[in-house]
Amino acid sequence: MSSSAEEAPARLTDAQVGEVLALARDADSVELKLTVPDSYRRAAVAALGVDPLDAQIRQVYFFDTPDLALNGVGVVVRARRVQGRGDDSVVKLRPVVPAEVQQERSSDNLVVEVDAMPGGFVCSATMKATLGSADVLDVAAGRKGIHKLYSKEQRQFYKAHAPEGLELDDLSILGPITVFKLKLRPPELRMRLVAELWFYPDGSRIVELSAKCPPAEAFQAAAELRAFLAAKGLDVSGEQQTKTKTALEFFSAELVEEQRAQPPHGSA
Repeated sequence: MSSSAEEAPARLTDAQVGEVLALARDADSVELKLTVPDSYRRAAVAALGVDPLDAQIRQVYFFDTPDLALNGVGVVVRARRVQGRGDDSVVKLRPVVPAEVQQERSSDNLVVEVDAMPGGFVCSATMKATLGSADVLDVAAGRKGIHKLYSKEQRQFYKAHAPEGLELDDLSILGPITVFKLKLRPPELRMRLVAELWFYPDGSRIVELSAKCPPAEAFQAAAELRAFLAAKGLDVSGEQQTKTKTALEFFSAELVEEQRAQPPHGSA
């Protein structure tokens, strides 16, 4: 159903290619993704003509337990504040086979997408909602419960796939992560390229490049993108990092450390 991008080789095996094709046939879109090693970040910025002043600023919050119980069953609960527009929230399930969410696909707010990266892939189902411009900040400040960020159908989707008895308001706030997002339109590419720079609180960074395409064009688009990046002198065969996994692990460790530092319940 998926392949580990952090341990896998840079190219898919024949069996994996067949699996991607089968998933893509029933998906709404395919997103090609790759992360640029931090040592190549400046070279990538220069090669792609990125101007940081064109970036849209985002704050990304995740919600999970300190031991990442949701992540353990493939559920991601996330909300974002976005510069210049309203907030949004998602409940994501991955990996997933499109047939497993056939009932929910009647909703216009559910998107099934295959993420493909060098050496790996995963199919996800994401239930989305648009929010007001202050909703996420209110939850982060403790003025509202986490469930207020999620629509009725998102809550139903969550309940169907989260561990039994784990309510949205039981979750901890993990974040925020500050993200710069830029949309690029290289003349050599038919597709739009998106660059995201994720800033983690410990000073580490992840640069991700991505492009969306219709499922039927996935392999042609991947070949074009790979050739474009190679022509720019950018190596796409290195170890791939996952933005969400890195963020969850960072904040989980932070929460666990905070809990250990607290005095035992009932102590003076």
